[in-house]
Amino acid sequence: MRLVASIRVALAATLAAQPVSAFSAVHDPFVGKWTLDVSRSTIVDDMRVQVLVANRYAFNFEGGPTETVVADGTDQPGLPGTTLSVKADSPRSLRVVRKHDGHILVSASWKLSPDDRTLRDDFTSVQPDGSRATTHYLYKRIAGSTGFAGGWESATKPVGLKLELAIEPYGGDGLSFINPGSSRNVIFDARDYAIAGKNGSTISGRRRGARLVETTEKDSGKIERARRFEVSADGAVMTETLRAAGQRTADVLVFERE
Repeated sequence: MRLVASIRVALAATLAAQPVSAFSAVHDPFVGKWTLDVSRSTIVDDMRVQVLVANRYAFNFEGGPTETVVADGTDQPGLPGTTLSVKADSPRSLRVVRKHDGHILVSASWKLSPDDRTLRDDFTSVQPDGSRATTHYLYKRIAGSTGFAGGWESATKPVGLKLELAIEPYGGDGLSFINPGSSRNVIFDARDYAIAGKNGSTISGRRRGARLVETTEKDSGKIERARRFEVSADGAVMTETLRAAGQRTADVLVFERE
């Protein structure tokens, strides 16, 4: 289960050394509004689980901050603005719920296979319009040997995933990448710039031509994510290839121009 519904239901798309001013806002092929085509995309979900003492679990979803909770079913502080609850229904099943202001964002039921090699996650998320979508994820173990502890990866296509991405000019030599709940401003000069609101995090960009850009996100100098965005020759399709640290399989997100 990802950090919040918007992370699984809206993967953040953020965004060198040719100046972007060479491509005006009118002619820059990246500028505009884009919609994710789930059927043509490969979306990888990566999570790490540690089983600690006194019935405590530590979770790391999609490379985000580690959250530690007692598996007693109570709502406990999670990511800023959210609570996380975990309940062990049995030694091989967990129930995980995330809330915001007391309202459920996502709920998940995890079940381990008898051989401990796969994990099934019946994941239900609340969509922006209030509707609910359930995906039956299948994770494969990539680290660890028994129980929930270890690393898990899934490439199951999520049901009901909706993502719109807007790209706008930023200053005289950059672009803003905006989706619900997040935005990133990128200057294509290959230099690291601080990401607002994330201490120690930076982003840099390189433009490889009119239709190809690359970005790198770092945390305290260590690379967290590398992204490659390429627009098709006819300008109708944009493909993002995302490689996250520690993730074996790259995300490939295919967007269509609105």
